Amino acid sequence: MVKSVYTFGGGAKHDDPRSRDKTITGGKGANLAEMAEIGLPVPPGFTITTEECVRYLKDGADFSDALRAEAAQALAHIEQAVGKNFGDPSDPLLVSVRSGARVSMPGMMDTVLNLGLNDDTVTGLAAASGDDRFAWDSYRRFLQMYSDVVLGLDHGLFEEALDVAKEDRGYYNDTEMTAADWQQLVAEYKTIIADGLGKPFPQDVHEQLWGAIRAVFDSWDSDRARVYRRLNDIPGDWGTAVNVQAMVFGNMGDTSATGVAFTRDPATGERAYYGEWLVNAQGEDVVAGIRTPQYLTKAAREAAGAKPASMEEAMPEAYGELARVFELLEKHYADMQDIEFTVQQNKLWMLQTRSGKRTAKAALKMAVEMVGEGLIDEKTAILRVDPMALDQLLHPTLDPDAPRDVLTKGLPASPGAASGKIVLDADTAELWSGRGEKVILVRVETSPEDIHGMHAAQGVLTARGGMTSHAAVVARGMGRPCVSGASSVAINLSERSLQIGSRALKEGDLITIDGATGEVMAGQVPTIEPELAGDFGILMEWADKHRRMRVRTNAETPADCRMARQFGAEGIGLCRTEHMFFDASRISAVREMILADDEAGRRKALEKLLPEQRADFIEIFTTMAGLPCTIRLLDPPLHEFLPHSDAEFADLADVTGYNVDHLKRRANELHEFNPMLGHRGCRLGITFPEIYEMQARAIFEAACEVAASSGEAVVPEIMIPLVGTRRELQILRALVEETASKVFAEKDNTLDYLVGTMIELPRAALMAGEIAEEATFFSFGTNDLTQTTLGVSRDDSARFLSVYVDKGIFPRDPFVSLDIEGVGQLVTLAAERGRSTRPDIKLGICGEHGGDPASIQFCEETGLDYVSASPYRVPIARLAAAQAALRN
Repeated sequence: MVKSVYTFGGGAKHDDPRSRDKTITGGKGANLAEMAEIGLPVPPGFTITTEECVRYLKDGADFSDALRAEAAQALAHIEQAVGKNFGDPSDPLLVSVRSGARVSMPGMMDTVLNLGLNDDTVTGLAAASGDDRFAWDSYRRFLQMYSDVVLGLDHGLFEEALDVAKEDRGYYNDTEMTAADWQQLVAEYKTIIADGLGKPFPQDVHEQLWGAIRAVFDSWDSDRARVYRRLNDIPGDWGTAVNVQAMVFGNMGDTSATGVAFTRDPATGERAYYGEWLVNAQGEDVVAGIRTPQYLTKAAREAAGAKPASMEEAMPEAYGELARVFELLEKHYADMQDIEFTVQQNKLWMLQTRSGKRTAKAALKMAVEMVGEGLIDEKTAILRVDPMALDQLLHPTLDPDAPRDVLTKGLPASPGAASGKIVLDADTAELWSGRGEKVILVRVETSPEDIHGMHAAQGVLTARGGMTSHAAVVARGMGRPCVSGASSVAINLSERSLQIGSRALKEGDLITIDGATGEVMAGQVPTIEPELAGDFGILMEWADKHRRMRVRTNAETPADCRMARQFGAEGIGLCRTEHMFFDASRISAVREMILADDEAGRRKALEKLLPEQRADFIEIFTTMAGLPCTIRLLDPPLHEFLPHSDAEFADLADVTGYNVDHLKRRANELHEFNPMLGHRGCRLGITFPEIYEMQARAIFEAACEVAASSGEAVVPEIMIPLVGTRRELQILRALVEETASKVFAEKDNTLDYLVGTMIELPRAALMAGEIAEEATFFSFGTNDLTQTTLGVSRDDSARFLSVYVDKGIFPRDPFVSLDIEGVGQLVTLAAERGRSTRPDIKLGICGEHGGDPASIQFCEETGLDYVSASPYRVPIARLAAAQAALRN
């Protein structure tokens, strides 16, 4: 029979491997059993498994008789080990009840201490300990914690009563309260409880215990826990374990204490003990901010210029034992540990150890130094650093010591921090930036027409939109910080002003945005530039040694290419040529081409664009210096280029010679109800082949010129977008090949090149075997493949996708992390069918998912040749690809 309860400490056997399996007994329970096994002083207790939590939530929030029976046996184990009985009025056993999921979720689920106290056992505790004050202090703590965590009463009611009690007595600290004071406050607490519940506080200690266990299980599905899980990609079906443990007391006078410590500094990674402690206190006093904690070590106290003695100075024997435990645990787990401890009358007790949370900078330093110390090897170091944490290091960050005037908070849509003058439209952003001013583009929401302004701006702030909105996706691709969905931002375009909450601002005012936190601040806050050498460089070298997949970048400007190469990109996986045409100097020629009546009119406009396209590709090929470059031919929904305002139509009339009415008629003829599924991609090339002909010519002429001048091989990879049939690709491949032949004849030169397609339609995935007859490579455009497979618009999905994730319909946002069950199945099928036709076909992914570690793991398992990510996500992809290869 599979057990649901496992005991630890007090002579318990830990021979069942499930007892130390974090998926079964949670991180806390597994580590308590492990610490007891290696001989550390751990108060005895028992763990109820995560499986019981899942069963409890699934089966209607009730406990089975079998579970109650197992728990009773485990409680008897604690009683025997401690020599006290639960509920004994003369010398009671008291317990703590804590949560413990398989991964650390700090602050998400609550703890209950001193459980087992009631009106009878409190007097027994006082008699047995010889300390009335300690007993009544423990009782008031228990009443407050239990009422908050289990009974759902507002803890503020109890804090207010305590504040009034201290004020009436002229006390400042809780430690000044006497036994009589605490006894009187307990009576007030019981009145608060009875008034709030309509019934008295439960005196039955077994009722108390099962109420606390129920509360821990329920807390797994609380609002804050669900939000935390969504932000950290923690599945909802993992559940939490419950740990019931004999109490040890840090509030038994000046020979007792409690504390939290790390074996290394979690902020910097420095190899120095880091932590806080309090004399005569219980655990919640350290983290709740009620009292100011003291420094753990003498060195830390002296560095801070603090006066209260450190633990090292005040309790040298207990500190010496704690330091020995630090060294033992770090070597045992081969990682920095986050430890909770209690000293009861000079005896040290260990309450928890777990791998500590750390900043990205600290994670890198620890990983590299632990390899140097021989504690771990390179592979372990690579696997230990969270790839997404690198985002903290790749963008400018705000100076943590600088003052901040926070105006509002939105969604942290693209990391980095930036300051600039408010501008309210893309043209103004481009104009002001062109004269050397730093600007922040502030919009209700962005659209493709804003691309030039976004590129010109230091960062983007929108009032609407989610983490996968247009603003978020484009900003991440450009490496611009972005805060989206800041709903308190109200823009008045006619007055060129905006309101943020109660603050009135105008265009030109300085603001700062932090894309890592979502904060929007008044004025300019100093930033710190990223450092990419040292530990970062060493870890990246190790990652490159162990990964199989190549890592390319999504880039279409020389600046993006240079940035991507600096971050280690091995080529371009997606060059979106439509982004090259939104520049003010080119948009008129593009509009002239689109609105022309016939082919002759289109060719006339294309002649203006050809030299500029050629110059673009010369710069890109030169910057990439022989690395592969996949260039996607034009793929915009036409509405992104069409003029909208009367002023734009008038300007275009001046350029083209057409009258305004004619241009408006043509624009109306091209209107589409659903342009994302309309006249775009290869459909544009099929109907207007001269467009793709011009782009192919620009690519080949540029390639020939760069090859001749540099002497390096230039191998363009020309990608035909939105293909759904073999015939589409066959027609356009012939067009590309014919253009290449003409250019090579003119230049008296020949270059190798590839023609392939982007798989972004379900039909293309299903017909991949046939399409591969015409394609030498597939690039999976998973942004559109996700949209077309799910029938969901990326730009509109923010309104409901978070609800879908909360309800478990999707494990995570499918536009952030690939829907492996659905979209992933199409990718796998297309890869298999493509290879069956063309075994040497090159396979890559170029959607946003190319920078997502979970999606990269899938790409490794599927055997893709490369992933492509935005420049700032290249290091993330390099590390994630190495981790995926090592896991495989």
